[in-house]
Amino acid sequence: MSNWVIRLIEESGYLGVAFLMFLETVFPPIPSEVIMSVAGVAAAKGQLSLLGAIASGTAGAMLGNSVWYLAARTLGIVRLRPVIDRHGRWLTLSWTEVERAERWFRKYGGFFVFLGRLLPTVRSLVSVPAGLLQMRVTTFLLFSTIGTAGWTTLLAVAGYKLRERFGEVDEWLGPVSNAILVIMVLGYGWRLVTFRPRGRD
Repeated sequence: MSNWVIRLIEESGYLGVAFLMFLETVFPPIPSEVIMSVAGVAAAKGQLSLLGAIASGTAGAMLGNSVWYLAARTLGIVRLRPVIDRHGRWLTLSWTEVERAERWFRKYGGFFVFLGRLLPTVRSLVSVPAGLLQMRVTTFLLFSTIGTAGWTTLLAVAGYKLRERFGEVDEWLGPVSNAILVIMVLGYGWRLVTFRPRGRD
């Protein structure tokens, strides 16, 4: 996959970086760790500017983030209530908890989105609860852009510094991503075992 990414960025420049980051956000198996570190290498070679690589990567990712946000916002959490009432056991979610999450999101949602953008695995998913729980568009865009820019900057600078050794970026980000995924799976398992539905309105 890395060879394809390298070739596309070499041929398409900033547009290629933006396109790949858009795909990465919509289809997470395409790793941003590879895309942005390759863009950083291209900047180190003088094929791109580092700032331009970061900006195009951030723009592409934000386009994908916005697609997920708008889709979830259009659906709305209310339309999911029958699903939650019927399958709450497997979702480990009750309507009371949804309402609590909505209140919490109004207060701290911006920080949640910002932090989520900086975490591997989680960063591609955080737009969905933001949209479902009707986070204000301006708040979503502000905190999401800041977090996304931070992530793309980290990866691009790492590629810029490591140059051809961009594979080393994945050597430490890979285990972090896997650890977060394991924690999420274990957390779901724990919730599934201990879940007790709370009152329905």
